[in-house]
Amino acid sequence: MSIDESLLEVREYVEAGYRPLIDFGAWRVAILNFSEELRPENLTRMQRHNETDEVFVLLEGRCLLFLGHGKESVTQVVAEEMRPGKIYNVKQAVWHTHTLSADAMVLIVENRDTTYDNSPFRDLTEEQRLEIMHLTSTLWGAGN
Repeated sequence: MSIDESLLEVREYVEAGYRPLIDFGAWRVAILNFSEELRPENLTRMQRHNETDEVFVLLEGRCLLFLGHGKESVTQVVAEEMRPGKIYNVKQAVWHTHTLSADAMVLIVENRDTTYDNSPFRDLTEEQRLEIMHLTSTLWGAGN
């Protein structure tokens, strides 16, 4: 027997990448799964959200959250290894990107009106890309 969807929505996403699953009022819940573009060697830019914070929760696997200092461009990159069940709130207008292990699943909560129009990207320099690969290797080991 299934429950009427007017009482309960059940959603899942198991494909690669990002997918919004629930929008309600001012907020959105999405899932981010591993995809090839999220391998450290494939990261070429960071994004920020000019109008909102963004919350990440690691559900499975491993995730490194990379944060960029700087206002108009990324001036320094730092990394935080996410732990399952902890809530990571990336503050408004902070540059960020992430790399995931192949078995990773991350829950994302953000404002529903978060779009490319209010969430610019900035390309990383070659030095910053090398720093991301170095941080990944240091935190996860050479065979990440």
